[in-house]
Amino acid sequence: MTSALQSLVQCGTKLYLDSVHPDEVDKNLAWGAVGATSNPAIISAIVDQGGMNDVIESLLSDAEHQHDDEAIAWEVTDRLVRAAQAKFQPIHQSTDGNAGWVSFELEPLLEDPKGLSGDGTALSDSERAAAYIKLGKRWAAGHTNRMIKVPATEAGIMALEELAAAGITLNVTLIFTADQYRRARNAVWRGAQRLPNTDRFKSVYSIFVSRIDVYTQQHLPNLSPDAQGMVGILNAKRIWAENNQFWSDKGLKLEQELIFASTGVKDPSLPAWKYVEALAGSDIQTNPPETNQAVADSDVTFSRSVDQMPSQTIQDEIDSAVDVDHLHQTLMSEGVAKFVKPQRALLEVVRKQRRSIATS
Repeated sequence: MTSALQSLVQCGTKLYLDSVHPDEVDKNLAWGAVGATSNPAIISAIVDQGGMNDVIESLLSDAEHQHDDEAIAWEVTDRLVRAAQAKFQPIHQSTDGNAGWVSFELEPLLEDPKGLSGDGTALSDSERAAAYIKLGKRWAAGHTNRMIKVPATEAGIMALEELAAAGITLNVTLIFTADQYRRARNAVWRGAQRLPNTDRFKSVYSIFVSRIDVYTQQHLPNLSPDAQGMVGILNAKRIWAENNQFWSDKGLKLEQELIFASTGVKDPSLPAWKYVEALAGSDIQTNPPETNQAVADSDVTFSRSVDQMPSQTIQDEIDSAVDVDHLHQTLMSEGVAKFVKPQRALLEVVRKQRRSIATS
């Protein structure tokens, strides 16, 4: 009997895990996952649970090198991502680079309006972009199946061409609108065209889904019941169709894909697989561990639905009701805050673990 997750994979979805926790990676590999992603909230939770105490202790006992909290946080992040990469490397090799990737998120504090140090000295967009380029090259060096995750902020988009031209595989994240996607994609493609050849060129674009529906519930409560909860799905499906069309004539060896992100439901009354089901059948889904677990525990059979659009009536209602500029500004502001806060929390967790180890 085909399991729910097997049916999802068989209908064309590449299943990724939104975690690099070693236990979750092992579990999801057994379920058919072919990649993973990391972020500061994930790393912070692992550190907070004591999962990296031995690493922190060894870094603190290194007499030759001084490691401050920031250096420890990035060393821990790098080691966790490396460990996940090693587990997905066979998939990367067997798919010739179309899967088996693990995403590594660059410094979220670059986008902090209070500045890197939190003292209120914010960086300019050009300074942020230069930092993204420098850090992207640093953290990509020597890795064959690491994607560098860059947010689709103004500064992030400014950095994409140079990063792609350096041969770095990119996961452009925090995308909410088609305009963001287009600007990011075009910048990446400009960079790719500067490569000696595009045989190893791959890029992915993370389209956030459920956060859009949280926005419409708060800001557009008068949407009809049929349209409410469909805005994020419609947006993702439209961008998916455009992405397919754009790359179809480029003659590339590797697939340039969307990642359907933010696929965990925020309303517990909804099926945990609402977005999984609506976007099944193509490209990548990066699902939270609890979403994959819920799907694994279900008896749902998935079939391709990513190319099945809502009725024209629903599309017309959504198009007339949604102020895309307001949606973009609101969700980007919230998204940047959700990038920054977990990184600050990670540094605090490292400090706490540091003190705990020092007094033990």
